[in-house]
Amino acid sequence: MMVTDMQIEQDLIICVPIEEAEAIRTWLLESKVLDMDRKIRKTTENGKKYLLLPVTEKVKGYTCFNDQMPEIYTPNKSLKELLANEMPVQELVKVPAGWQVIGTVIIVTIPEDLEHRKMLIGEKLLQMYPRCSCVVKDKGIQGALRLPTREVIAGHGTETTHKENGCTFKLDVAKVMFSKGNLAEKKLMSVVAHDEVVVDMFAGIGYFSIPIAVHSSPKKIISIELNPVSFSYLQENIRLNHVKSLVEPILGDCAIVTPEGVADRVIMGYVGTTHNYLFKGIKALKPEGGILHYHETTPERLVFERPVNRIREAALEIGKEVEIVETRRIKKYSPGVWHVVIDAKIM
Repeated sequence: MMVTDMQIEQDLIICVPIEEAEAIRTWLLESKVLDMDRKIRKTTENGKKYLLLPVTEKVKGYTCFNDQMPEIYTPNKSLKELLANEMPVQELVKVPAGWQVIGTVIIVTIPEDLEHRKMLIGEKLLQMYPRCSCVVKDKGIQGALRLPTREVIAGHGTETTHKENGCTFKLDVAKVMFSKGNLAEKKLMSVVAHDEVVVDMFAGIGYFSIPIAVHSSPKKIISIELNPVSFSYLQENIRLNHVKSLVEPILGDCAIVTPEGVADRVIMGYVGTTHNYLFKGIKALKPEGGILHYHETTPERLVFERPVNRIREAALEIGKEVEIVETRRIKKYSPGVWHVVIDAKIM
């Protein structure tokens, strides 16, 4: 049988160290180049374990090989297919098309019109993910502490352990937030702070602090969190990832407890009212300056203009100059609103 160029292109694989595989797999998935029809396989070379990740096209930065022994998945039924015989068509079209899997917990948003079907949907999701033990319905985020409102609709046990980018995060999804959508940003932050002092404002359970400590060999990370529940998990995750010597957790309000003049780099990873803390973030940098990573939710028409102007105005008031290093869109926060990050050099 003749093998076409198209077939060769579709049967590519990349070989990655097993400890890095989950982060790379997630990135490939988000980039829409992970081949979902072929199985991921293990291999060992010189005593070291690797995973072979199937891709649909060449991936920049990685050597691609032809998959000589592809293993094809037997297609699993989708959620809609599992529900097809138990719901009318007019309801079936409203069934969620996506959800998050955090450790052993599935988080799903269910339309009001399907409220009476929530337990059935939960049961079918557990059928799709045998390793998971609980499904929760997401009802949104409340208050300044960004507390999730969630309801168990199938199974039990909302506390779980999630592994991402070579790091371990313990959390209770019913009590604290965890966004898998920010993986690219967390990976970026994890390699930029070598031998630096970092102040991580609004640290949560360690979304940025833990990857930096694990991967970047910083001098020190000061992690500040106001929510006592998140702070407790931050302490636990510091222990689980063996970075106690690098991370100093502080329970308190960033407006009060943020230290001044100590940091080479400051991360302001909260959205909503982050601009109210810009003076504190800038003042946390050393007198000679440093790098500020400022997160904001911004209307489309002001997507970079407003956060950049806010940084410049805050810096000017305390006699500092600003050089904008990079601007990034993280994800759509709501209709017409973007979560963005501004990297600024403060001098």
